[in-house]
Amino acid sequence: MSEAAVLRPARVALVGNPNTGKTALFNALTGGRQKVANYAGVTVERKEGFVTTAGGRNLSILDLPGTYSLRARSPDEVVTRDAVLGRLEGETAPDVVLAVADATNLRLVLRLILELKAVGRPMVLALNMYDIAQRQGLRIDLEGLERELGCPIVTTVATRKRGIDELTAKVDALITSGQLATDNVWREPSAGEIRDAHREAQRILKAHVRPPERPDTLTGRVDAVLLHPVAGLAILLGLLFLMFQAVFTWAGPPADAIEAGVGWLGTQVGLLLPDGLLESLIVDGLFAGVGSVLVFLPQILVLFLFIILLEDFGYMARAAFLMDKIMGGAGLHGRAFIPLLSSFACAIPGIMAARVIDQKRDRLTTILVAPLMTCSARIPVYTLIIGAFIPDRIVGPGLNLQGLVMFGLYAAGILSALAVSFVIRKVFWRGAVEPFLMELPTYKLPSFENVARNLLLRAQIFLSRAGRIILPLMVLVWVLSTFPGPPANATLPAIDYSFAGMIGHAIQPLFAPIGFNWQMVVALIPGFAAREVAVAALGTVYAVGDAEANVGALGARLAEQWSLATGLSFLAWYIFAPQCAATLGVVKRETNSWLWMGVMFAYMVALAYLASFLVYRGAVALGWG
Repeated sequence: MSEAAVLRPARVALVGNPNTGKTALFNALTGGRQKVANYAGVTVERKEGFVTTAGGRNLSILDLPGTYSLRARSPDEVVTRDAVLGRLEGETAPDVVLAVADATNLRLVLRLILELKAVGRPMVLALNMYDIAQRQGLRIDLEGLERELGCPIVTTVATRKRGIDELTAKVDALITSGQLATDNVWREPSAGEIRDAHREAQRILKAHVRPPERPDTLTGRVDAVLLHPVAGLAILLGLLFLMFQAVFTWAGPPADAIEAGVGWLGTQVGLLLPDGLLESLIVDGLFAGVGSVLVFLPQILVLFLFIILLEDFGYMARAAFLMDKIMGGAGLHGRAFIPLLSSFACAIPGIMAARVIDQKRDRLTTILVAPLMTCSARIPVYTLIIGAFIPDRIVGPGLNLQGLVMFGLYAAGILSALAVSFVIRKVFWRGAVEPFLMELPTYKLPSFENVARNLLLRAQIFLSRAGRIILPLMVLVWVLSTFPGPPANATLPAIDYSFAGMIGHAIQPLFAPIGFNWQMVVALIPGFAAREVAVAALGTVYAVGDAEANVGALGARLAEQWSLATGLSFLAWYIFAPQCAATLGVVKRETNSWLWMGVMFAYMVALAYLASFLVYRGAVALGWG
């Protein structure tokens, strides 16, 4: 092997149907050697990892979006097709295509493999989840299938890292053999060709795959319950309710420990430093600001734990199926469930996930309502206000009042998304919603390693945001809250004379009808960079304004200075609060329109103000003002 061949990373494109374990295989191949970005000119995620074969060859593994065919019908599938064909701007064509198939369900993937074969690129087929196929007694003629498809086949169990070395060896051997892509120009087949390909796939399946001796009857029995129109919905609601209860009950002790640790550390640092600007910057700006957000890391990890486990178990597709009728009644396509569910983590990947929806109007409706889902950036705001104003008491068997309120806030976001989509479809884009077809994966036990890796990744993302976004913004908020100093004859607190005080007092009359004070108004401004920054800003502003307060006790401080009506109004605002700048930017790029970005911002501001006004006035009428 030449030195150039060793040094040059060979490009391997990972292609397969959704729910075939493609991402698990990508993780098993590349481990921690991964980087994530977007393709040039589009907001489709580009996930690339690296691996070195036993022969010393460096491979660049590109994980492409799942697809059922190269006849692309959605933006995601367009990227996969163009990547395989070498049409993507700034991307070279892959040296090898690594097709990934669910060994227990070869019916759909064979049509895709035949299309990939027609492209003419060297290909290796990974039959993933082969342990499940063996357990079911599924008999696959591997040698005959290899001859039929004209490509090497490797059986893998990605979650156990079985077959990985053999897989990289087969890829290496293909490259070493000097096999090159042919000059075939792939064209989208006609309807007749599609029928022929379907018949050919069925012939291959019948010739080389025998029915399982021990069919998976457990999946059918479980689905009879989980997909029941009544029992299934009750179980789904129960799971969601358990998830939001756990955000408070499970995450409470570690969150309290972090709050106590931040408070103690901030106090100790304050004692070591002499009084002055440096001490105020570190204690009031950094510890009171950034520390007030770090407290909520356990709640965010608990939420992601549930989402990751449900995805790995195979339940998410069932949840989408259950919600199809409800979402269809509100004018949303059934495929919108996954983007909306992704938005519970962050609206950005949720908006990007809408690319799986074929029709432009359905896709745009999903994009416009996705930010109404309660993203993880809202958790610091929700838990801060709920912890400050809602008593921590049990109201029934396993029912915590704070968890009930949290569940209600999430439910309000979901219901508002359904209501807005209903209005969009009935007023602007009338017409029937297309039927929803989805392949339901088999149930699988989650991999502990995969769950731990994803949780660690989420923690790193959260802490990275704290360093990249929250920290510099808190320094800016501290500067605005500290300068200029008060005059010699000052009669008000020093912070009232600062730039932050001036800005807050100037804008506050606009928010007076909804019960916001000037500190809350100041916190909203940096909150446009990231929702959780509002909590950090409140921590800094109140710390600078009250030198006697303990670092880390922001919730107690708000409970003393805000009324219950004000706290509830703040919660209502954040159910509909305008999106962070990054989300608005993604909406602009995804829709290729400033108009739709502006429409989203305007309608969310209007809803937020209206909701806060109604909640605040209602709470005052009840004597909570």
